[in-house]
Amino acid sequence: MIKTFSMKKLFFPGLLACAAILFTSETATAQEFPPLDKSPMDIASFPARGSDKAVKVVYSRPQKNGREIFGGLEALGKVWRTGANEATEITFYKNTTLGGKAIKAGTYSLFTIPEKDKWTVILNSELNQWGAYEYKESSDVLRYEVPVQKTASTVEAFSIVFEKTDNGANMVMAWDDTMVSVPFVF
Repeated sequence: MIKTFSMKKLFFPGLLACAAILFTSETATAQEFPPLDKSPMDIASFPARGSDKAVKVVYSRPQKNGREIFGGLEALGKVWRTGANEATEITFYKNTTLGGKAIKAGTYSLFTIPEKDKWTVILNSELNQWGAYEYKESSDVLRYEVPVQKTASTVEAFSIVFEKTDNGANMVMAWDDTMVSVPFVF
């Protein structure tokens, strides 16, 4: 038995397939993406390279932009998200200590209370918070005070780095002319 095909049967489905491809590709190229965030997200870790991490911090980096920071943009004596946008989160990959206080391996929100001469560093068990708007002191795991230092020059974008010590690392946070160093023992 011989089957015959008409041109209509071959042409019409092919035309529909081409139209679908054109419509899909036009839709994909028309997608608009938001501009870069004004406070881009960053990561600091110790050690900085390699897979054997002790600690990693994910935070957003607000800019000074000529503003007065501590005592201006960020109120002194009030809980701060320690960056911008979502609350900063810190992950410890091994049990750690801070000021002789034990910290279990895991992820915590990192808040601070900036003051002129000291900052209170807070590890909090509530994750995925936007800012400090829903911060609950009852979820604090640890609080530790560190002295404020002045930077040698202005730090335009809020920054976090780790410095190796004999028994761990200092997490150094700086913005504007203010810097604090948080000593972790691993």
